[in-house]
Amino acid sequence: MPITQQQLLQILPNAGSQAGVFVPVLNTAMNRYAIVGSLRAAAFIAQVGHESGQFTRLVENLNYSAEGLMKTWPSRFDLVRATAAARKPEQIANIVYAGRMGNTAPGDGWKYRGRGLIQVTGKTNYAACGEALGVDLINRPELLEQPQYAALSAAWFWSVNGLNILADAGDLRKITQRINGGLNGQADRHALYDRAMEVLA
Repeated sequence: MPITQQQLLQILPNAGSQAGVFVPVLNTAMNRYAIVGSLRAAAFIAQVGHESGQFTRLVENLNYSAEGLMKTWPSRFDLVRATAAARKPEQIANIVYAGRMGNTAPGDGWKYRGRGLIQVTGKTNYAACGEALGVDLINRPELLEQPQYAALSAAWFWSVNGLNILADAGDLRKITQRINGGLNGQADRHALYDRAMEVLA
């Protein structure tokens, strides 16, 4: 069953007018990657809803304070470095993402920062995602800011990370770890999931 705009707004009330924009592209993306049935759909919508601030953010916000930088990336920022980079998103991206995830050239960290409903991050992931979707994300990374590709990239990520299997098992904790690397925002993800299960059941 495709999800309706009304259902999406019941789950993600802050999506507002974005719900209408995203319903058709979400249904297409979820169908393509077998994110079907209430368990899978609820887990997927809860996670992408959390990651995107209920569809209000399609690009990673890297506007961190010095304190936020040291807390989020303790291995990359001491007080001096954090103070110098604070509130400079491009500089922050180029520090935290340099020399990893396929980022090799100066500026790759910023160019391939998180985009889409599940933030695809790093040149390697952009290349793999672009190949799967048949678009050139290496030269046009901003395509992931368009609703169609924002949704498709999230469903692709979901699929290649085996998240349908975890969704079938109701294992939100493991799903969050695969998306986030930790358990940031777990309470919100759970609340969205519970609401999605009520709406979609």
